Amino acid sequence: MISSLNKNKFNALARYVRVRSAPEDKFVEFDFAIEHPDLFVELVLPRQAFEIFCKHNNVIYMDADMAKKIDDDNQKWRFGDTKKI
Repeated sequence: MISSLNKNKFNALARYVRVRSAPEDKFVEFDFAIEHPDLFVELVLPRQAFEIFCKHNNVIYMDADMAKKIDDDNQKWRFGDTKKI
């Protein structure tokens, strides 16, 4: 059983969303992360369900700079650091 203290700690964690689909798409494809924006799951929801999901989770929408940092870091982990020192 989850104690109310643990539940409160979990509820205090930041939740991030990065939308990957076009605004006019019927379904919203997005990344969802809890506390660590670079560790995410990919989800798909109908637009109305996505809006409810985001409101319920009090999400922080990733901006372009945050998304670029995550993409750059993922690229480094996949292929190594390609920058010359």
